[in-house]
Amino acid sequence: MRRFALALCALMLALPAAAQNWQPDRPVRIIVPFPPGGATDLIARVFAERASRDLPHRWVVENRSGANGNIGMDAVAKSTPDGYTLGACTIGNCAINAAIYARMPYDIERDLVPVFWSGSVMNALAVRPDHPAQNFQQFAEWARRENTRVNFSSSGFGASNHLLGEFLNGRLGLRMTHVPFRGGAPGMQAVIAGNTHFFFENTPTLIGAIRGGQLRALAVSGRTRDPALPDVPTLEESGLSDAVIEPWFGYMAPRGTPPEVVARLNALFNEANNDPTVQERLRSLGTRPEGGPPERFAQHVRSEVARWREVVERNNIERITE
Repeated sequence: MRRFALALCALMLALPAAAQNWQPDRPVRIIVPFPPGGATDLIARVFAERASRDLPHRWVVENRSGANGNIGMDAVAKSTPDGYTLGACTIGNCAINAAIYARMPYDIERDLVPVFWSGSVMNALAVRPDHPAQNFQQFAEWARRENTRVNFSSSGFGASNHLLGEFLNGRLGLRMTHVPFRGGAPGMQAVIAGNTHFFFENTPTLIGAIRGGQLRALAVSGRTRDPALPDVPTLEESGLSDAVIEPWFGYMAPRGTPPEVVARLNALFNEANNDPTVQERLRSLGTRPEGGPPERFAQHVRSEVARWREVVERNNIERITE
């Protein structure tokens, strides 16, 4: 992570005037390395709309999914470092993947530079409305009885919702089967259609289906209850200790992007983040707004990379060698 620190020093040395002088004169592209409809996509669209509202050109969101976010972020890392291409960074493709994949197509430290921390969420355990379990305790009892017949969606191998399912297997002695999908929206649709039994997914992805009665939430993975789902208890309230996992989102630029450009992009994101309408939209999705300078995001990513490497090693999770 030493390169992170060097990049941040350069950012801090950049003159404020330089940051104000650079203005994007064509659309900024945010590559979302997951399909449309998931939390990463929804949050990116909120920020793209507001951050470019007063600019000559509206920013665009481009979905480029595959390999649990690696394909899209690799495209970002290989893009021209001019401020016109950003990548949506998540707990998966910017922290967990480095521990899960034996060979990564990009290196967070070497190839990317942090720009902005957009928000944090919780994962919610969601089932169909006709599921027999009415709470998490009943769900655990049901899963134990059903044994290997239980399967669960994830947004990809190594995603936080995959590891949460494996965490439940280990802690509760369950034998549930993991079924990975190429993003949150397809995984959610599999539960709604009855092809999988449950989904531990970011609340922004699930909130519409929960409010619409297509899914029912049994627990959330945050330290406290989600304001968007105030009646749903946390895993710890449900009797499962040390089960706090809060996925997060942000944006990175290709390494070599000029410091004054990164600083200006960060300022535009923070301006959007401070808009009460944006705050309301994020919270309605179950997202806690974050914001701040690039170094705040860099420090968080650094700590998360270390945390998930330790989790993967401690639980002997098999690495992807493709």
